[in-house]
Amino acid sequence: MRLFLKDSERRPDPAPVKTDDRKVVLVGLVLWIIALGVMLVLLAQLQESGLVWLLWTVVGGLVLGLVLLVYTARRHSD
Repeated sequence: MRLFLKDSERRPDPAPVKTDDRKVVLVGLVLWIIALGVMLVLLAQLQESGLVWLLWTVVGGLVLGLVLLVYTARRHSD
C-alpha cells in the first residue's frame, strides 16, 4: 500500500454536497430550549445543591446557537 500518490494518479475530488445547516442549528436550539425549561423547573433544587452553573451553561448554549443561526442564515443567502 502506498501512502502518497502523484497528482496524475489521483482521482478528481467529488463535488461538494449542498446542505441546509439551518435545520440542524434549529434542532439544537430546540433541545437547548427544552433543557432551559427543565433547569427552570428544577431551579430551587439546583440552588440547594450548588449547581446553578448548569443553568448558565444552558444559557450559553442558547446564545451560541443563536449566533450560529445568524451565521448560517447569512451564509445560506449568499
